Amino acid sequence: MGKRFPALLPEHEAFIRKQNVFFVASAPLAGDGHVNVSPKGYDVFRLLSSDRAAYLDLTGSGSETSAHLLENGRLTIMFCAFEGPPNILRLYGKGEVILPGSEQWERLAPLFPTMPGARQIVAMRIEEVQTSCGFGVPLMSYEGDRETLTRWAESKGETALEEYRAAKNAVSLDGLPTPFRGADK
Repeated sequence: MGKRFPALLPEHEAFIRKQNVFFVASAPLAGDGHVNVSPKGYDVFRLLSSDRAAYLDLTGSGSETSAHLLENGRLTIMFCAFEGPPNILRLYGKGEVILPGSEQWERLAPLFPTMPGARQIVAMRIEEVQTSCGFGVPLMSYEGDRETLTRWAESKGETALEEYRAAKNAVSLDGLPTPFRGADK
């Protein structure tokens, strides 16, 4: 077991700011439900304080994290060093979905770059920080972000993205509702 902390320390924040990828994990309450782990790239993660963080979430093929957060709020975010000294850092806490047009969106959205396909902000109240060695994580070099997702979102346009989210992001793999489920569903 690694070291545990009640909030982020300055050295944790410095480590997070250097990472080019992070992983988001969530799960439904049902024991037979799907555990979801999603890799995230781009410059979309923000530290708000020593116990608050948020990331801008882009339209994708599913919306498992949103469904799980609506059901139970549990969220884990993991960073690992692929370059430099080995390290793994996990944030454990409660997450919430913030949608465009809400007061919270208006307050947080300016912290992020304008990204095509932005569908929500996931905000997290950090309850525990854990670090561990990361000795087994391979060394890899960062070459850059893929442009495929942003080009796809730009080519669709906002109306088509809304339709896509209603069709593809309305429910989780386990049938849990997401914020993109229409009132008639």
